[in-house]
Amino acid sequence: MSNETARNFGYPATTVAETDRWLVLVRPKQPTFGSLVLVCKDEARAFSDLGPEAFADLQVAVRGIERLLRARVGYEKINYLMLMMVDPDVHFHVVPRYEGAREYGGVSFPDAGWPGPPALAAAVELGPDMLADLTQSLRRDWSAA
Repeated sequence: MSNETARNFGYPATTVAETDRWLVLVRPKQPTFGSLVLVCKDEARAFSDLGPEAFADLQVAVRGIERLLRARVGYEKINYLMLMMVDPDVHFHVVPRYEGAREYGGVSFPDAGWPGPPALAAAVELGPDMLADLTQSLRRDWSAA
């Protein structure tokens, strides 16, 4: 199951995990290393449109995300941003926050906004190979946990 927002963020190729009601996708533009997009699979264009099942399953998705990113990124804070300005379906941008930078695949991922709001415009845009590699790596980590 997918919707326009999930497809805009590369679904199904960028899928890290899926719960009953949510998709966890790698964000192709990484404001910090490990940035994800959490997209509701239900037909909902407003947060208030979500049913109780989606709200209950949100906890399952968030626990999985935080477990994954705590181990992989070692974040100090984590931001869930609901920026539904362009993509219409209910979704969150998940941005792990840290002082300094993280390295992956020979690329540095600084948190340019630390300690303030995330600097989304300063994102590292992943090329197709690195996006596929990071997605596979995070998918394996999710499954192993």
